[in-house]
Amino acid sequence: MKINGNEIRPGSVLEHDGGLWVAVKTQHVKPGKGGAFAQVELKNLLDGTKLNERFRASETVEEVRLDLADYQFLYEEGEMLVFMDTESFEQLELAKDFVGDRAAFLQDGMMVTVSSYDGRPIGIKLPGQVVLAIAEADPVVKGQTAASSYKPAVMENGIRVMVPPFIEAGEKILVDTNEITYLRRAD
Repeated sequence: MKINGNEIRPGSVLEHDGGLWVAVKTQHVKPGKGGAFAQVELKNLLDGTKLNERFRASETVEEVRLDLADYQFLYEEGEMLVFMDTESFEQLELAKDFVGDRAAFLQDGMMVTVSSYDGRPIGIKLPGQVVLAIAEADPVVKGQTAASSYKPAVMENGIRVMVPPFIEAGEKILVDTNEITYLRRAD
């Protein structure tokens, strides 16, 4: 679908210079002399490179619609992660590198959203929060309660996170998967 350069918004996926790009930031500029334009920061969906581009209102660009599908995480096999489409029951294998550091948050049966273009997966979205148990936590040091202090802890998936002093090993906590931060105790 063709759109004008001034219709580009953050989150828009564009086909530009032979690649797929997502608009990260847009700024509309009206200089005193000359025509208005949109200054757009683009990020390549495939290799992560960034690009700053100017689009005049009269220019048209191709906006791409991504296919989104819900998948259930099944298991890990070597360097591959296996997911199942919840509608067609087809299995999809993705490399751990594709998911990145957040692969450690995947749990059996977890639902994720895979975005694809022309049948090729280009992104994965995990749930925003997960419940994990604390494997080990440093003991509380007496007298450190004057200011709000946090202590390091290791979760069951091996990732370190800073937690409040009252959290002990074996407790379950809610963790933000994007920021990798402690949110609160799990119910």
